[in-house]
Amino acid sequence: MPVESQIESFIRHGTVEFRRTNLAMFAAGMATFGLLYCVQPLMPEFSRQFQVSAAESALSLSLTSVVVAVTMLFAGPVSDAWGRKRIMTLSLFASAGLMLLAAAAPNWHSLLMVRALLGLTLGGLPAVGMTYLSEEVHPESIGLGMGLYIGGNAAGGLGGRLIAGVLTDLFGWRVGVGTVGAIGAVAALLFVRYLPPSRRFVGQPLQFRASIRRFKGLFRDPGLPWLFAEGSVLLGGFVTVYNYIGYRLMAPPYSLSQSAVGMIFGVYVVGMFSSSWIGHLAGRLGRRKVLWTMFVLELLGLALTLTGFVALIVLGVAVITFGFFGGHSIASSWVGRRAGNAKAQASAIYLFAYYMGAGIAGAWGGLFYADFGWDGVAAFVAALFMLGLLFSWRLYHLQPLPVPQKPAAEPQLP
Repeated sequence: MPVESQIESFIRHGTVEFRRTNLAMFAAGMATFGLLYCVQPLMPEFSRQFQVSAAESALSLSLTSVVVAVTMLFAGPVSDAWGRKRIMTLSLFASAGLMLLAAAAPNWHSLLMVRALLGLTLGGLPAVGMTYLSEEVHPESIGLGMGLYIGGNAAGGLGGRLIAGVLTDLFGWRVGVGTVGAIGAVAALLFVRYLPPSRRFVGQPLQFRASIRRFKGLFRDPGLPWLFAEGSVLLGGFVTVYNYIGYRLMAPPYSLSQSAVGMIFGVYVVGMFSSSWIGHLAGRLGRRKVLWTMFVLELLGLALTLTGFVALIVLGVAVITFGFFGGHSIASSWVGRRAGNAKAQASAIYLFAYYMGAGIAGAWGGLFYADFGWDGVAAFVAALFMLGLLFSWRLYHLQPLPVPQKPAAEPQLP
């Protein structure tokens, strides 16, 4: 393809296609993360309804996260053969249908089974979505595009938690979960309607051996393994905070209602701002210069949750949320930058580590809560954030990729 045609085939900031892409990916992210995280504020209610412990109740999210993580490893290679948009569309519609089934689950074990199947279908979107953006959006616009997509993830996490939490208080958890499923179906329709077809995608036969070789090759890069580890501690610590903060605030001396706790999750809205703003800032100042500051912010926010005042606890959760989404925006776009022609595989491994961290840390956090209360959870999460800070230090000293020498008319990678 001539250089001029390659340039024109990119989706650029300021065009109608860029706006349509953002709307579609925003809706997809909103649906995916609303369906995934809507059970988080309901964990105390699950403990009450089904007579299970905090750690067992957390399985409603941790089990889904672990299955999502494993599915990520296969979603990329399958999308290489079947196409990006097709896989994402199937993922969205199947996930919405499973959430409607979850609302009718007769007992705890059947609810967990449906949530595990949900992890299988949800895994078809996040890694493929990142790959689609990396392929189709101009390098100069990818930071903003990825940030807006992650902003949709934040909107879904916020909306799913708020809607499920408030409706559970008013009508029961089944109505809350079922409503989130219905919203997911509407978002899937918007996605199909507005996402532009792939123009830079080149289909490849389904070859798992070749994919495994590409997976192995990614670990020879001096930066990618550290970025994968960053994803794991980022979401692991963040999910653990959100899993158990509701137990703390619904217990004495605070004794907040289910609706009040659900409204507190409204601080998630700061993630919609931080993901795009920090992603754009990192594009201008350099990722290595901004990433470590997100972990410092998260540690400061965690310290605020140890106070005895509800306002400061909520502020602390907001600061942690800001740092998490900013860090994820930087790390995920950095993975695409370093992956070269193996973007699908790199996105899959990053998100495997990302969701595996959530599944494992989210479940372990319940053990710390049972033995030591919130102080134990905070100490566990602080250890994760300190690891993230160490990984950021290693990435700070990473040699930058050489800028390829190309004709002036061809876009330069950032």
